[in-house]
Order: sequence, then C-alpha cells, then structure tokens
Amino acid sequence: MKNIAIIGCGNMGGGHALAIGYGTGYTDWQLPQMIDDEIEAVTTDISKILHLSGIYDIDVKRQEWARKEGFYVYQSLEEVLEDPEVDIVLIALPNHLHAEVAVRAMRAGKHVLCEKPVTPVSSELEEVLKVSKETGKVFYPRQNRRWDPDYLVVKRMYDEQLAGRPLSLENRIGGGGADGPFGWRSEKRYGGGMMLDWGVHLIDRIVQMNKSKIKQIFCQIINLTGSDVDEGFNLTLIFEDGFIAYIESGAGHFDSPVPGWRLNGTKGIGEVITFTGEGAKVIKAKPRDPGFVRDFNSLPVRKPAVKRGEGPSWFAAPPMDNEIVELERPIYDRNALYRNLVDCIEGKAEQLVTGEEALRVLKIMEAALHSGEINAVVDFE
Repeated sequence: MKNIAIIGCGNMGGGHALAIGYGTGYTDWQLPQMIDDEIEAVTTDISKILHLSGIYDIDVKRQEWARKEGFYVYQSLEEVLEDPEVDIVLIALPNHLHAEVAVRAMRAGKHVLCEKPVTPVSSELEEVLKVSKETGKVFYPRQNRRWDPDYLVVKRMYDEQLAGRPLSLENRIGGGGADGPFGWRSEKRYGGGMMLDWGVHLIDRIVQMNKSKIKQIFCQIINLTGSDVDEGFNLTLIFEDGFIAYIESGAGHFDSPVPGWRLNGTKGIGEVITFTGEGAKVIKAKPRDPGFVRDFNSLPVRKPAVKRGEGPSWFAAPPMDNEIVELERPIYDRNALYRNLVDCIEGKAEQLVTGEEALRVLKIMEAALHSGEINAVVDFE
C-alpha cells in the first residue's frame, strides 16, 4: 500500500480524489455504460494499492469540497512535501506549473504521477527526467487513454491486421459546442490549447500502434473565439514505413455519427464510432471468384452527379459484396496505470508509460504547432 497526495484539486484533481479516495477508480464523469461485471472482474481494486493522504489546492471552494467528501486538506505545498507518510504526489495543476512542482517533489523524496501534458515544452521535461534519474524517483506521465476501450479495439484491428495491412488511420474527437477551451486552458501562458490537452493522448496512442519513425508532419490550427491558443487542429503524420495518420480535434466540434476511428487496410476498413468501443466493426470485400469479370452492360443506368469521361469507373460502380465482422468491446483494467505505477515503485515492473515516450509525443506536438504557424509541412525524424 502506497500513500498518495494530490496537488491541485480542480476538475481533474477532483476526479482523481474520488477515484482514489473511494478506492473504485470511478470519477464523477465515469460513463455508466462503460462498466459491467466482466470489466469489474479484471479491474484493479485501488483501495488495495493506494491510500489518499489528502489534497492541496489554493482555491477555498475546492478545499471545502474536499472536506465535505471526507478528504484531508493540506494547508500548503510544503506540508505535502514534508509529510513523511506520503510516497507519491499526483500533480493536477495548470500545465505551466508541472515541471517546477515535479522537481521539488522528487527532491523531497516523493515519486510523481503527473497529469498530461507533463510539461508544456520539451526542454522542461528533459530537466524533469534528469532529476528523476538523479533522485531515483519514479516520474510517471498520466497518459492513461492507452486503456480506453475504443482505442483498445482499434489497436486490435491494427495489430492483428483484421482489415489487412494497415495503410492509414483517422481519429477524431469533438467537443460539445463552439465555445472553445475554457478556464486556464484558454490561455497560452498556462499551457492551454487543444494540442496540449487532447493532442497528447491522440498522438500517444497512434505512436503506440506504429513504432516507425515519423518523416513529416502537417498541421492546420483552428481558432474560433480569438483566444491565443489552438482551439482545434487537423494533424497529419507521415511515417517512414508509409503509414499515414490523420487526427482531428476541436473544443468547438460538435459530436456526430462520424466514426471516431477509421482504419484503412489492404483488405477493408475498420470503424469504431462510440467512445465505449461498442459497435466496432471491420468491413472487408469478399474474395472474388478467380474468373470474375464485372459485366458493366448489366448495371442499371444512373445519371452521373458530375461529368466524367467514357468507360467504367470503379468509384461510380455499385459496391462489391462485403463481409462485416463485428467486434466485441474489449475487457480491460481501467486502473491499470495506477497498478503499474505502484508496481514500478516496488520494483516489480517497468513503466508502461515512460518519460521518454512522453518526451517524443511532446516534440511531435511542438513540430505540429510549428507546422500550423508556418502553414507548411515540416520534417521530423
């Protein structure tokens, strides 16, 4: 059992407090449809590995909320770092404060679980990782969406080549309206913007699927309200092995039935629409008879939407017979990151999310933002 204290108890920190404090891993926004008996059976019981020592936040209202929930409230950051019972600090502060607090915590003898993005710029993270090595303390990036069910099912499609050899991948995530990022996330000086908020997760998951180098990056930045941060982005990653990933994210994008994931392969496509991973399917063209010849003369006459040249067109022709394979929602441990964190501290395992992986993702985001600024493709690795 390890004792953990939370530094910063806003939206994310409060969710952590509920998840750890009650030992379930649930947060106040946890989707009920994501939980069932099968998932519960493989989910780590946080109460057996972590104990919440308390929280620290400068906001009086958040302090009052924590007390009402029954959590101890530290009066200062120093009190947290000087508490000999605290093994781990979880940093859930505005992004620009992560590096400073992480360094102080590790030098005070604490292991660190840090919310993403672990730092707004790569140079800060490089310094944090140096201190982690010097002190021997674990610095763990909380890039936890590697365990999301929608990602796990599309990763299975990719790894097992269920749609054939993967050619390209599209990943989209929308917001709830046209207001853009809110709070400190709407200000650049605090490390705001959608790239640092959601880009870190979306990029991290894709580079976990495709391990080859990224040759080129192109990004288009979207700004809706005139704030000084990116409020959305369209990002293209071109890998050395020819694979292409397209990522679209925006706080002002309304959710729609457009698939959150679309994997294009040599034998078909894979789609995942819901965040819960339900309804995932692979659509493959049925194998043709070796002697198959399409009789275009027997096709119904259709008025073309656009003028085109004479002769058959595969794009205008009726679709071929397809085979649809529906995939079950994956069974996963939603608390796997917490378990791995404790196992790493106890010397039982290696980090599943490393500082070096977080550093690469951060550098990809920096290159993407630069591409958006100059509106041009940039070379990367």
